[in-house]
Amino acid sequence: MKGRERAELRAEAHHLSPTVHVGKEGLSASLITSLDDTLRTHELVKVKLGKNAEVKPKDAAGPLALETKAEGVQAIGRTATCYCENPDLKRADVPPWKR
Repeated sequence: MKGRERAELRAEAHHLSPTVHVGKEGLSASLITSLDDTLRTHELVKVKLGKNAEVKPKDAAGPLALETKAEGVQAIGRTATCYCENPDLKRADVPPWKR
């Protein structure tokens, strides 16, 4: 992903609320499945790491993106943003994360 594309996705993600939350279990199989499902329907997803999470946000962003075959857009504070394009979603004027 080019820097300009990443910057555009960061700008789009700014207004999104986190949809996947990492708890004290950390990066479990059920969390990866949940993130994968959410990426398939929304393409751009914010992941919030709780205070009790065993992993640090910067350390979690890479494995989350790798396990779901997504791109890590950014990791700031306790929030990471992932993007995975879904060719099955019809391309319309409105991106899937704004619906």
